[in-house]
Amino acid sequence: MILLGVNIDHCATLRQARYRQAAATAGGAVEPDPVTFALLAEHAGADGITVHLREDRRHIQERDVWRLREGIATRLNLEMTCTPAMTRFALKLRPDSVCLVPENRAEITTEGGLDVLAHRRRVAKCVDAMNAAGIATSLFIDPVAAHIQLAAELGAPWIELHTGAYAHAYFSRRRAKQLGRLRDGAVRAHGLGLVVNAGHGINYVNIAELRMLPHIHELNIGHSIVSRALFTGLGEAVREMKARMNP
Repeated sequence: MILLGVNIDHCATLRQARYRQAAATAGGAVEPDPVTFALLAEHAGADGITVHLREDRRHIQERDVWRLREGIATRLNLEMTCTPAMTRFALKLRPDSVCLVPENRAEITTEGGLDVLAHRRRVAKCVDAMNAAGIATSLFIDPVAAHIQLAAELGAPWIELHTGAYAHAYFSRRRAKQLGRLRDGAVRAHGLGLVVNAGHGINYVNIAELRMLPHIHELNIGHSIVSRALFTGLGEAVREMKARMNP
């Protein structure tokens, strides 16, 4: 069974569109509450909740993360950049896992995987700190052999393959090539003893191919589930995605 981690960032995006200047993150007129959204996703079958606490705080806020840590019943996966400030925050929060991702303030959402080679020293320091604290670390990387190899050498127990290039190529001739890269990356990572997750751009259509990738442990999906929930309700959106992941 492939596990489903529901990313709730874009529930917070909707809240911030109206209540960015509000003193509180929930209660009163402030809506929607991403923590309530997470609890409903769990009730519908989500195996974990993923949030990205960005340095620019454009959607998820610190208070959201603390409330999630206190309130959810499954697993909390914190996406973060590997800076000293975020490392300190994660060690204080103690989520079940962290996923190290790149950040670019000009991007709408995370685009591309973490360049482990270019940031080896920073990544290693963060991975060491999380391992020492008993927090599982995942590196959000493109399916590049050198990055996968280095992830194993640095002691990260998990990787999350960036599926965005495949998703963007889905309706083009490049689709098969990108799917092949993901397949090769998953096989290589598994051979190195890494737990293989995947995420970014996964939806109710391309899941039919992505679920067939070898050795996939968990898929982290956000935007598509939030979008589908606008029409069907969150419970049905989560249940349908799980059914398509594990038919």
